[in-house]
Amino acid sequence: MSDAPAFGAPARRLFQLEDGAVYLNHGSYGATPKLVTAAQRRWQDRLEAEPSRFMEREFRPGLRVAAERLSVHLGVPGRSIAMVENATQAVNAILRSLTLKRGDEILITDQTYNAVKNTVRWVASRSGAKVTEIQLPFPAYADDSILRAFSAGLTDRTRVAIIDHVTSPTALVLPVAAMVAAAKQAGAAALVDGAHAPGMLPIDLPAIGADWYTGNCHKWLFAPKGCAFLWAADAVREALHPTVISHGYGQGFVAEFDWVGTRDASPQLALPDALAFLERLGVDRVRQHNHNLAVESGRRLAEAWGTEVGAPPGLTGSMITVRLPDGLGTTQAQGLEMRRRLLDERRIQVPINALAGGLWARVSAQVYNHAAEIDALAEAVLVEQRNAA
Repeated sequence: MSDAPAFGAPARRLFQLEDGAVYLNHGSYGATPKLVTAAQRRWQDRLEAEPSRFMEREFRPGLRVAAERLSVHLGVPGRSIAMVENATQAVNAILRSLTLKRGDEILITDQTYNAVKNTVRWVASRSGAKVTEIQLPFPAYADDSILRAFSAGLTDRTRVAIIDHVTSPTALVLPVAAMVAAAKQAGAAALVDGAHAPGMLPIDLPAIGADWYTGNCHKWLFAPKGCAFLWAADAVREALHPTVISHGYGQGFVAEFDWVGTRDASPQLALPDALAFLERLGVDRVRQHNHNLAVESGRRLAEAWGTEVGAPPGLTGSMITVRLPDGLGTTQAQGLEMRRRLLDERRIQVPINALAGGLWARVSAQVYNHAAEIDALAEAVLVEQRNAA
């Protein structure tokens, strides 16, 4: 829109980030705009002004407004969307609602988010089901190699396959619709963990075809922390229950998830304000800026370090992974130490993960980031390399 601010350094004033810090980790926890935080506080003030009236008359209608507002970005009715705190909570609700038995298989990948892996292991330990973990190609250069690796792990015993829309450690955008179709063809249900996808990528849930889809709103949709959603297809919705059973039990999907006890749902109630902020900036404009900066970050860093990126532009969203130069370590402990030094000594916040025999930086690009910050990261790592020599 014509009144939307310029991106890069001028957009930083819209956020609460520390002055002088280089923040390249929007993908982990997001960064809430000032206007959205103010909206969240107004909801909290409404709650505390008359707690009983708010909880009994305003709380659940407000959640339904948020779900309806979000639904237009997902291509599904608001009644099929539950508002939850985070994607991990949603995955727990799904997996703990399943009836699994010994001999059943749950398919995950080596890039499945660790909290989700732990949930799968716990559910399998209680039911006797088997956890099958397949390795996805990384670096990845084409959709078909990902799909082949995934399909090879499916068997006639696979009951549910968990598919990341965007992987957390490697930032790969996976071909979710094709992976869901492969799972369905094998007779398995498909759970898509879209923790990073909402706002980063266009989402058409009917086209993806999953049984369940969950995504966080505090990352690329600009909502406060503690705002996520859970969608379930018609065929599985009524069998799905929250991890906390409360007064809504037996009254249907929406009633059960909306009321799980007294809580501060102001992050979810402020979601319409976050979506309005995003729409004022321009959804496509934001998405294109972030993608372009991620690709440019990969090019600049790989060129400066003489290394490679984890994925080509076609498998890249608003994040990208780039291999660090040799000689800086190969273990996760060394990656964590490198990250600590970059933060404590240079005020650069970026995850460093041990992958594919080396250390990789995962850069998350948002509207307040710009190329000079990428160059600062490039130089800081080169200094580390010289110091290690």
